[in-house]
Amino acid sequence: MCKNNIPDRMRGSFHYIFWIFSCLIFAGCRQTDDHSDKKVFNINLDQGLTSLDPAFARNQNAIWMTNQIFNGLVQIDSSLQTVPCIAKSWAVSKDALTYTFNLRDDVYFQDDPIFRKGKGRKVIASDFAYSFYRLIDPKVASSGGWIFSDKVKDQNSFIAVNDTTFQIKLQRPFPPFMNLLTTQYCSVVPKEVVEHYGKDFRSHPVGTGPFKFKYWKEGEILVLLKNEHYFEKNKAGQKLPYLDAVKATFITDKQSGFMSFLKKDLDFYYNVDGSYRDDILTKNGEMSSKYKGKFTLTKSPYLCTEYVGILVDTNLALVKNSPLKIKKIRQAINSAIDRDKLIRYLRNGIGIAATSGFIPKGMPGFDSLAVRGYSYNPALAAKLLKEAGFQEGKGMPEITLNTTTTYKDLIEFIQGELTNVGIKVKIDVSPSASLRDLMSKNSVNFFRGSWLADYADGENFLSMFYSKNKVPFGPNYFAFYNKEFDQLFEQSYYETDDEKRFALYRKMDQLVMENSPVVPLFYDQSVVMLQNNISGYGFNALSLMILKEIKKD
Repeated sequence: MCKNNIPDRMRGSFHYIFWIFSCLIFAGCRQTDDHSDKKVFNINLDQGLTSLDPAFARNQNAIWMTNQIFNGLVQIDSSLQTVPCIAKSWAVSKDALTYTFNLRDDVYFQDDPIFRKGKGRKVIASDFAYSFYRLIDPKVASSGGWIFSDKVKDQNSFIAVNDTTFQIKLQRPFPPFMNLLTTQYCSVVPKEVVEHYGKDFRSHPVGTGPFKFKYWKEGEILVLLKNEHYFEKNKAGQKLPYLDAVKATFITDKQSGFMSFLKKDLDFYYNVDGSYRDDILTKNGEMSSKYKGKFTLTKSPYLCTEYVGILVDTNLALVKNSPLKIKKIRQAINSAIDRDKLIRYLRNGIGIAATSGFIPKGMPGFDSLAVRGYSYNPALAAKLLKEAGFQEGKGMPEITLNTTTTYKDLIEFIQGELTNVGIKVKIDVSPSASLRDLMSKNSVNFFRGSWLADYADGENFLSMFYSKNKVPFGPNYFAFYNKEFDQLFEQSYYETDDEKRFALYRKMDQLVMENSPVVPLFYDQSVVMLQNNISGYGFNALSLMILKEIKKD
């Protein structure tokens, strides 16, 4: 962090922040972006930032920022395919247990005083062995330990054959493994720098990415500068990145953040908050005439399924006396909800009705016709209720639907839909942490939830229904135990052909729909707003921010 002679009374003020930003990047240049030839991409991180250490890249802002500073063996492209990065090629053994990577020899860590003469050294295979073991090292306690913890035996499973050949040995096959390696947890870090800074590596990151860390005043400003020695080039052979810097602010009030975007103080704004959604979007999800032409707005698939979960294990006391233990009632609930109406009136057209299973649209292998989910059909809901012994809901006990304050309007809509077919629903509102705790103990019978992909493979969603993923150590919040599902799930581990594996995924998804331990509501969409002079933003269904090909005119 640079030293300066600015008086203490100025610290934390706008002038001080702006002075720091200017001196760090453009010493000797004019102070405003409008009058400088320097290209700075301005964003706001309204949810804050906890760490710049990729071993703790557990939330979106940390993932976004570490993706600018670090690289891994592989990366995803816009269609979520796994493509080379520091690994230029790889091979998988016939038994699908050994992965061998051939590394580039022209990738260097960013400069840091800890390196000899302050110059970043070349990345070698042993750096990956160190970085990957770090994720499962109990002393580090990385939130990304799940990447490898159940897949490798120990530290010796990561092998530096030589400087440019790296191997990983798995204990059992895991076909989505290459997708897992695209996560920011799997970034390469330099051992000597990490060990020098210790826990402070979170605020002194050194990687190989298109941008290098310069300054972070927590809660106020983050500055990343162009990595002049970055190894990737565009298709025409031009060096990346194009931008000179990335500047992030931390305005927590969403309305204020949006106003900053309208004033063009920000180049990028993500998602549309409910407080101003009607101002920007029509009920059909189109940009309102008020803003047409002033900036661009793009909706794209986001690998997240919003759902209502149902506990189904009749061995649990909560389930034994609940009408939700009856499959036809669960199917009636699925049929009673007008998902299109929900999306139109509560979300201004943001989202896609989840009528094709639990795996969301945008996921490789998704087929809207192959899995038959539930569409709005109140007549079918009434028929199923009658067959379950509760015609028009008569005699059926009231059920409690648990949610958090943020989603109360959505749950009230569902309450109204179920009431229309005779199902009486009481709403219980809890703090987010409390509801998560109840879900992780199978202590809540009917609850609102969402599942966001960590990596681009349907296994990530289906794992929620696998018997061995019982809570509290797994995400089977539904206590759904089905032998046929488990057999298909385990079979998929040994299917290396993607299309054949996707077919197994669809069979599993269909089984889930038939048993209805879950009510998929909608597949989410991300909304990205950009100023008109910005081009090259890479849209992908993981909503991963990729800035290396951004151009600012």
